[in-house]
Amino acid sequence: MATSVRARPDGSPPPAAPPSSPGPRGRRSPGGLRATLYRWDIKAIPYVFVAPFFLTFAAFGLFPLIYTGWLSLHRVELGGDPTWKGLENYTDLATSEFFWNALFNTFTIGVIATVPQLLMALGLAHLLNYKLRGRGFFRVAILAPYATSIAAATLVFAQLFNTDYGMINGVLGWIGIDPVNWESSKWPAQIAISVIVTWRWTGYNALIYLAAMQAVPQDLYEAASLDGASRWRQFISVTIPSIRPTILFTIIVSTIGATQLFGEPMLFGGSVGISGGSGNQFQTLSLLMYEKGWVTGALGQASAIAWVMLLLLLLVGGVQTLVSRRHRTKLGG
Repeated sequence: MATSVRARPDGSPPPAAPPSSPGPRGRRSPGGLRATLYRWDIKAIPYVFVAPFFLTFAAFGLFPLIYTGWLSLHRVELGGDPTWKGLENYTDLATSEFFWNALFNTFTIGVIATVPQLLMALGLAHLLNYKLRGRGFFRVAILAPYATSIAAATLVFAQLFNTDYGMINGVLGWIGIDPVNWESSKWPAQIAISVIVTWRWTGYNALIYLAAMQAVPQDLYEAASLDGASRWRQFISVTIPSIRPTILFTIIVSTIGATQLFGEPMLFGGSVGISGGSGNQFQTLSLLMYEKGWVTGALGQASAIAWVMLLLLLLVGGVQTLVSRRHRTKLGG
């Protein structure tokens, strides 16, 4: 039975009931707990989503890198215990003619393969940027070499460049040029390997350039056309400056790929591919690292070569940063 509240004799309303006790200290209301969990959810969930990448990178990227650096300071043979050597592996590389030969070969093959590759990629992208009949087919076709297996492509080109029965020497014989020893001679072997690399990567870079060209505003081409600029002048004065960051990106990526060149020279050389030919005429840094580590069993020297390659790539990245910063400064000025 409900109790009635009596009014005061003077007719004024009764006093209000005192507020209820907030309860024991430290107890949170359900709404406050949900708000706290929501805040933790907002802060923690992004880290949970990116954690698999960082864990994978730490296990398969960072740890091998640090461990390789530790091995480079030791004398390590397959099945043996490491022995501290300090920087001796690096000083041995500085006085090794095989290392300098591999470094020079890596540089020359990289230049011979990268420069024509990027120039042809620019030309192909410029052609595909116009309205051509069957343009979609050509865009897919130029990417086919990139999708081809390295082993399959290299073995086919090795037959084409065969000294005795290769088609390349056959064509050269038709025009009165003596057969070229593509495998045993230094520069012919490096040119043949560079042709394989150029064939595989030209279409890939062309599509990257094409995507950059399609992002160039059409107003720039219309203004250049009104000024009387030809298509060649538009390509030089409008297209190239507009896609300069993309060109720099492809140069860096191609340089990294040339530094890590391994499959093409090894398969091209056949039985002597690991040593880069009978006279090390096309042995790259990657081939030398593989030979030191898994043929001679000197894992410490192989680790030192790996770290030298890493330092070279960091140097290339630093040059890219400086060039990009200077370019942005000029644009800002």
